[in-house]
Amino acid sequence: MADGFVVHNSYNEESGRYRELQPVFYVPGEDRKLVQQGRPGKYEFVGGTPEQHEAATEAMTESYRQSYAAYQEMLAAGVAREVARATLPVGLFSSMYATCNARSLMHFLGLRTQHELAKVPSFPQREIEMVGEKMEAEWARLMPLTYAAFNANGRVAP
Repeated sequence: MADGFVVHNSYNEESGRYRELQPVFYVPGEDRKLVQQGRPGKYEFVGGTPEQHEAATEAMTESYRQSYAAYQEMLAAGVAREVARATLPVGLFSSMYATCNARSLMHFLGLRTQHELAKVPSFPQREIEMVGEKMEAEWARLMPLTYAAFNANGRVAP
């Protein structure tokens, strides 16, 4: 435990056990593909209709509103944060930081991003891919030669 963050290996996430969590929730953008087609292991996601996006957005927003209100009510009643947080949905954003070496980052990006140069295809969930894309952009800026070698090697870590 360090400054309200649970510390495990090189990934450190904000803990709802030690801090009151803020009402910041994930709602998929209109570009998020919503519909799964095919069988497990062979499926693909395709865009949903405007009605499906609206239904998802409304349902998630209302669920978040109710869950966070219950969380706040329990905290106000003196219920421990570690108990009250059980009402919060998985769509709640939390903050984290990670430290790793370039090889570990390459391995992560190889698994969690899709790229035309990849020798090994990856099919990550879009939300973790968005995290990977942000990490990759920063890494490319900080270590351009290593980043270029990664891409030249088919996005496979040495």
